[in-house]
Amino acid sequence: MKVLIVGGGGREHAIAASVAKSSKVEKIYCLPGNAGIARIAECAPIGPMEFDKIVAFAKEKEVDLTIVGMDDPLVGGLVDELEAAGIRAFGPRKNAAILEGSKAFSKDLMKKYNIPTAAYENFDDADKALAYLETAKFPIVLKADGLALGKGVLICNTLEEAKEGVKEIMTDKKFGASGNTMVVEEFMTGREVSVLSFVDGNVVKTMTSAQDHKRAKDGDQGLNTGGMGTFSPSPFFTDEIAAYCQEKLFQPTVDAMKAEGREFKGIIFFGLMLTEDGPKVLEYNARFGDPEAQVVLPRMKNDIIDVMEACIDGTLDQVELEFEDNAAVCVVLASDGYPVAYEKGIPITGFENFEGKEGYYCFHAGTKVNEKGEIVTNGGRVLGITAKGETLKEARANAYKATEWISFANKYMRHDIGKAIDEA
Repeated sequence: MKVLIVGGGGREHAIAASVAKSSKVEKIYCLPGNAGIARIAECAPIGPMEFDKIVAFAKEKEVDLTIVGMDDPLVGGLVDELEAAGIRAFGPRKNAAILEGSKAFSKDLMKKYNIPTAAYENFDDADKALAYLETAKFPIVLKADGLALGKGVLICNTLEEAKEGVKEIMTDKKFGASGNTMVVEEFMTGREVSVLSFVDGNVVKTMTSAQDHKRAKDGDQGLNTGGMGTFSPSPFFTDEIAAYCQEKLFQPTVDAMKAEGREFKGIIFFGLMLTEDGPKVLEYNARFGDPEAQVVLPRMKNDIIDVMEACIDGTLDQVELEFEDNAAVCVVLASDGYPVAYEKGIPITGFENFEGKEGYYCFHAGTKVNEKGEIVTNGGRVLGITAKGETLKEARANAYKATEWISFANKYMRHDIGKAIDEA
């Protein structure tokens, strides 16, 4: 079969690598792709929001399955457009992708269906938000309602910080229209865990857990980013906690969406906080996480096409998800200065060091090929260096060893991905 992947980051490279392992797949396309994806797929310069061009491309190439990797096209309704054109697509339709597209919607859904989450209030008026904050308990969390590349969340320790946050989100519109509505949420403490799941509208089956590192600098300092690295599995997500979450969080979310007439098929990414009062939902995403996909998918034993088709067909109950009994760590190699300002177009060397090395992966995120045929940097997050090991400690050592195989002038990374676990 022919498979088309929509997106061009590290997540899509990890998806493409999994798809390439399927015996069912003869040809992979990716729009727009990147320099790494281009080694296993045919890429074309079509943007993820150019729906008409994507549909036309899928028809022209007689694509059998389209996998939408990114949040913007899912929330915008690309799956609906593909299905209307008679093209099978993996990912939620527009009316279900709102689970990620609107934080106000998702918070209201959790409240209505008694799914444990932080206490909150929604505001579409900055003055009302400011008045509420005068009486609030700090620290407190402010969230832009819509998509903001993982950056529209501000943790405010004081009233002054919160006032500045309201200005940033609602008045100055730092995150654009995403800030027309803002969620003000209680600050939860505990361990964060990411759980990706496959969903077929009725059944939810979870993948192995992961834990992301969002801050730019070591020791969780610096600005929030799209993610500087991750590890899998989380030793804190025990079988007992998993069973509780399945009963109280995961299945109720899928049932709630169905009850609302918003049947969800695709990936639900549950961002969890393991609090003293039990696990609670921090946020939902309607697609694979990035860089979580880079540690979860290499450990999956199943043929990803079989699982995705079961989600589309509503037969996920017949699939047994299987993962390797090991660990994986991903360290993001970024451009120095990310997430604020950084240089692009810098040549990268050392890719050949990964060839023939079992359990080591170099996932491209922000790369492209220049006029000279060199692979150069083309984003803030450039590469995701992933390695497996029998234990988290071994996987971490392997991943950091592999980061030394790649060179580019403004290479930057955190040095403590998974370190706290490593030392525990």
